Amino acid sequence: MQHTQPILAASPASRASVLGLAVLTAVIAAATAAVTASQVHAQQPAKAPQALPAPASVPSVEEARRQATALHTVVHAMLQTVHDTYYREDEGLRIPASVFKDVFGELEQSQRVRLRWLAIEGKAMNTEHLPRDEFEREAVRILKAQREAHEDLTNGVYRRAAPIRLSNHCLKCHVPDRRSTKDRIAGLIVQMNVGP
Repeated sequence: MQHTQPILAASPASRASVLGLAVLTAVIAAATAAVTASQVHAQQPAKAPQALPAPASVPSVEEARRQATALHTVVHAMLQTVHDTYYREDEGLRIPASVFKDVFGELEQSQRVRLRWLAIEGKAMNTEHLPRDEFEREAVRILKAQREAHEDLTNGVYRRAAPIRLSNHCLKCHVPDRRSTKDRIAGLIVQMNVGP
């Protein structure tokens, strides 16, 4: 009798990629919840635990800055880790930055926080990543100058752009005709409504 493998069987690398993306989603959700929970704890006197604010609640500018910084740190670290550990060019998988857009959509829907990639150095892999307005064009100039971040508050909307490292494996596509393996940068924009 001939033994056949199930159709749904996947290679170990494919299973690892799926596992890595699942871990990524869980870590980003946990980081968002942790930032929100720490803000609630910092604002409340020591009483009985209270429910977390609804996703539609609006943080202060300082809270938004902390959330944006924490989200940037988590997204940057997870992107590097997932890309280095789980992504294999020859398996036909979506690149991690593309998969993150699904996570960004979930964060926007559930937390009212918008995240978007910003092309800074090298070739934009998607025209949606090109700068759209003066804030984003200024962010490109500032981040190219190796500054830590660029922020804006206009009409109750807080935006923060910060760098994302493009290491050598990223440069294969972003800078295909490079003469150096020196790291380049892209950006991540975090946007949310803020209150007083």
